[in-house]
Amino acid sequence: MKKNILAALLLSTVAFSSFAQELPKPTVRQLEWQQLETTAFIHFTVNTFTGKEWGDGTESPSIFDPVDFDARAMIRTLKETGFEMAIITAKHHDGFCLWPSAYTEHSVKNSPWRNGKGDMVKEIEEACREYGVKFGFYLSPWDRHNPAYGTPAYNAYYKNQLKELLTNYGEVAEVWFDGAKGENAKDMQYDFDGYWQMVRELQPGAVMFSDVGPDVRWVGNETGNAGETCWSTINVTAENAPGKMSPSYLNIGDPEGALWLPAETDVSIRPGWFYHEEEDSKVKTGPELVELYYKSVGRNSLLLLNIPPNKRGVFSEIDKQSLYEFRSILNETFRENFATEKINKTLTDKELSSYVTLKTGKPYVLDFKKSISFDRVALQENIAEGQRNAEALLEYWDGKSWKELSRFTTIGHKRLFRLPLVSTTKVRVTVQKAKLPVQLSEVGFYKASAKEEQGI
Repeated sequence: MKKNILAALLLSTVAFSSFAQELPKPTVRQLEWQQLETTAFIHFTVNTFTGKEWGDGTESPSIFDPVDFDARAMIRTLKETGFEMAIITAKHHDGFCLWPSAYTEHSVKNSPWRNGKGDMVKEIEEACREYGVKFGFYLSPWDRHNPAYGTPAYNAYYKNQLKELLTNYGEVAEVWFDGAKGENAKDMQYDFDGYWQMVRELQPGAVMFSDVGPDVRWVGNETGNAGETCWSTINVTAENAPGKMSPSYLNIGDPEGALWLPAETDVSIRPGWFYHEEEDSKVKTGPELVELYYKSVGRNSLLLLNIPPNKRGVFSEIDKQSLYEFRSILNETFRENFATEKINKTLTDKELSSYVTLKTGKPYVLDFKKSISFDRVALQENIAEGQRNAEALLEYWDGKSWKELSRFTTIGHKRLFRLPLVSTTKVRVTVQKAKLPVQLSEVGFYKASAKEEQGI
């Protein structure tokens, strides 16, 4: 009998209580993924030309002709604006394939683009290699074009296409799955165990996304908000599958969770996931994207931002303008850490593996020796040894007494605070509740970009 991967995950991870000495910890691929912080989705298919969000599978390949498609230009923009990975929608729900799959005629090989000789997935992948951006893909399990969909035979078709993408496009960093199904195919049983096993065998370094991992979980919404409390751990039962987990549970995670499945926050720069000209006036601005950064990366998640190409096959200028403004604001805000060279260098060396240990109830004082002014604070845990902080207090010294800056819960990979401007010589962190002594790895004290303050 085929080994059930999800069951194996559950059995191989020891559940723990608040008093346990062993915490779930990330794998190497999960740890490397979390440190990317900002990645990009590229939604592109026949929907771009029909104005739909979900195609119905009857679209003719003849409508797909992005005459100015330029993968290098798009990936270069992503690189210059700080995105570390690009995930292309190799196939969306309409079933149209952006590569010349050998298993269907519903693909770019029967479109006018590149005279039917093109491979959009390959061009994206090659551009990623050129610019040092990691490459990933989304292959929709739901296929509204294929006549086998809704029957067990469809799983074999899906695996054939999955194998094409896993073997013909170099190293894959992330494979994106969801549990979407058609209303008339509720009985379709996706063979996720088989899908995931194939990815593990053919691309062992790739992380896999779905509601239940097995590497990365959904954040529970598409508005760009991780929970203010956000644990990288959850519990998954053998009955759970993508599309069946509670969004609120996924958003917050579970301090008693037995599985390390960090949250990925997916959101689009536009109201829709595909380009629609009528949404040009509704593109999120640079400061609005910065807001999403604080509510995702700044809450122990990763920001997966969708930027859809237009009908010409390039990013629209208004989208690009927002991306460059977004990165400019972040670069300006986090350019100088005012704590560097003033406190224990262990906390500012940008190495998660070096840390100071904070014991519950014992304040840890950061003495800057002289006054610094800041309105942004960053804290990071050494998550390689698990996530530990549950409740803590951040305070500053006003010259006479300690004043509260923030009461907060989880830290995880990164916790960002937006505060009123403070001038002080000392800050202290007091852990009030933790699973184990907190390994504080990095701290940062910054002054927000004026562009950020004006834009929000």
